[in-house]
Amino acid sequence: MSIDLDAWEIVVGLEVHTELLTRTKLFSSAINEFGGEPNTHIDPLTLGLPGSLPVLNEQAVELAIRVGLALNCEVQRSVFARKNYFYPDLPKDYQISQFDLPICAEGSLELPNGKVVGIERAHLEEDTGKSTHVGGGGRIHDAQHSLVDYNRAGVPLLEIVGKPDLRSAEDARAYVAELRSILVAVGASDGKLEEGSMRVDCNVSVRRRGDAELGTRCEIKNVNSLRSLGRAIEYEAARQVDLIESGERVRQQTRHWNEDDGRTHTLRTKEEADDYRYFTEPDLVEIDPGPEWIERVRAVLPMLPAARRHRLSTETGVPLERVALVVERGLDELCLAAIAEGADPERTVTHAEHNLSDAKAADLDPAKFAALVQLETGGELTATQAKTVLAEMVETGGAPADIAAAKGFEAMESGELEGIVDGLIAAHPEEWQRYCEGDGKITGFFVGGVMKATGGKADGKAVTALLQARKG
Repeated sequence: MSIDLDAWEIVVGLEVHTELLTRTKLFSSAINEFGGEPNTHIDPLTLGLPGSLPVLNEQAVELAIRVGLALNCEVQRSVFARKNYFYPDLPKDYQISQFDLPICAEGSLELPNGKVVGIERAHLEEDTGKSTHVGGGGRIHDAQHSLVDYNRAGVPLLEIVGKPDLRSAEDARAYVAELRSILVAVGASDGKLEEGSMRVDCNVSVRRRGDAELGTRCEIKNVNSLRSLGRAIEYEAARQVDLIESGERVRQQTRHWNEDDGRTHTLRTKEEADDYRYFTEPDLVEIDPGPEWIERVRAVLPMLPAARRHRLSTETGVPLERVALVVERGLDELCLAAIAEGADPERTVTHAEHNLSDAKAADLDPAKFAALVQLETGGELTATQAKTVLAEMVETGGAPADIAAAKGFEAMESGELEGIVDGLIAAHPEEWQRYCEGDGKITGFFVGGVMKATGGKADGKAVTALLQARKG
């Protein structure tokens, strides 16, 4: 299924729940740790036993402040509330959350392509336990019975609610990836979608391009990877367009993403907003961090991915979208250090972008990296040879000149290269005619032939320049 993007616009808003990296749970001393035997990370509060009272985890509040500042939010006075409805996986049958006064409000996040996405709020709440439905394919409707593990119940969550500013599945994936990198950078979360420590709910609607009014949205649950997120958005948008173009209307629903069949399925229909009967949690006081605490947290924040991208782009002149992968790999400091040692900025970033995917690359010596780039830009190594030398440098830490010499990489004399090119042209007159007539595809035939004849020592750019010169 697909839609005509000239006629229709996809509107996406994401709600991301991230478990915070505290030692204990949000309101009790039970351990906060992934895994473990079922129902071993519990205590009287987790089980909702009479007489147990919540005590707020200070570390969770500080991590929430870190995230709020990293997302350019206003960190404000906030209040906990009871969110009431039947929770099979929270024994007390309500969730302690934040409602009208969240700890963080009105922020923004910049994507690697430069687009800015609004953040409506980020609020603290406790996680629920985990239900396992036995039989019936793992769905509650057909299950023979259900089991509940309370290990996760009470784990501190920060729910980050984005504004409906995203307009494609690609941007939605970029948003989650960027948010995950920020959460990891500030030490608030490990960002592990596969372990459920970061979970995404996706709100999707469509409208005819040019319309100002938003369409009816559907919320998609069970999205646990970036790939699934993109597929779910594209499928759901196409489903809604198909309904509208068939004369039907989109009903506001909560839907479940099924990775196996690549479809969303109805969980429940919501024509009106749920009434959770929020009221202020009587056993907890308000949170009012105060300017001193907030500034103390701000002072220790690391440089965030967006700032690192802008710094590298400014220093090198390479566009933001190209340096994004370099920053994601954590190689921006290496590049800047190599450039300070005299390496050409463009070639340095190109190597980091295409030839330094190995996890060991961040340990590369900047001076040796700079020396390699200088050998290449000085004409002593071809691009192919430089790539080969660089791979061995990552493995062994050796000096580029020594590795190049051991491999027999020597710059070719221009006269020798010209002779090989001329010989290849003479041996293949039909192919040369096609090249002269503008057949760009045949260029690779000549460049590949020269590379084969020289054992990979020729510089591909030099070969292309010689071909152009002979073409006249």
